[in-house]
Amino acid sequence: MAETALPVGRARRTYLVRPLTTPSALRPYLEPQRPYAAFAIAHLAPRLFPLSRFFLCQGEDGGWGIVFYARSGAGPSLLTLGEAEAVEAGLRLHPGPRYSFATCRPEHLDALRRHFLLSRERLMYRMGVTADGFRPPPPAGPTYQVVRLRPREIGAVNRLYGAEGGFTSYPARVLEEGVYYGVVAAGRLVAIAGTHVFAPEEGVAVVGNVYTHPDWRGRGLATLVTGAVTQELLRSCSNVYLTVETENAAAVQVYRKLGYRVECTLYETPALRREPLGLLSLLRRAAARWRGRSLGAEVVVL
Repeated sequence: MAETALPVGRARRTYLVRPLTTPSALRPYLEPQRPYAAFAIAHLAPRLFPLSRFFLCQGEDGGWGIVFYARSGAGPSLLTLGEAEAVEAGLRLHPGPRYSFATCRPEHLDALRRHFLLSRERLMYRMGVTADGFRPPPPAGPTYQVVRLRPREIGAVNRLYGAEGGFTSYPARVLEEGVYYGVVAAGRLVAIAGTHVFAPEEGVAVVGNVYTHPDWRGRGLATLVTGAVTQELLRSCSNVYLTVETENAAAVQVYRKLGYRVECTLYETPALRREPLGLLSLLRRAAARWRGRSLGAEVVVL
């Protein structure tokens, strides 16, 4: 008798989901992907670790994923790591706050779409530089002054970031906790670069928030401020990273000139949780805890 041609359903997989609460338990998962996981690695530092939550999702076949949340810096953030299906298991139970800024690998994008509305799906490069590879920017010249920005300058910083009409309200502490440099021209702050995270304890920092006023673009100011921030960070961090859209050839070229190299691809996007009140994930967690009550973990079956 011939065998049936009917499709065979995919075998269901079981995942154990539990929080990891010590940096030593997390390092073996994060360090092998240091460029991509830089933001999460920074949160292993003692001053940042209390502001973070890590959930490990382990499959019965040894596959794993990590869902990471932080409430440091300018707002809530999310990062996913590992196998896509394991990430899905974690997000089903722990989708995090209603709004976050999400970082994911390309293979995680479908899982994030199921749980969040993503407003900026553009492929990006994660680029990195070390002290050996860094090439300082050229001198600023007499027209521009490159300065380290301090909390007292937060008003000028928010005015610059809001120059194209958007409302910006960075708290002053981001200038105190991070490293920000600006270009001053004709008495105005006209370009800026800073950090998403800065953790010399872990030897890692991520540069971000690079912006030049529209009236001052095309004059190499982004190179000056990014170079100044990078140079300062490399005094205390062995690895400095940043993220740039793959289609932004001009910016990629600027960063290459400073010595940055492409390490991997990822997505960074504002993420709005699809479930407004979080009731469904609450019910899923209750069921997962009941299933895993004898294991000390939450159990998800996909």
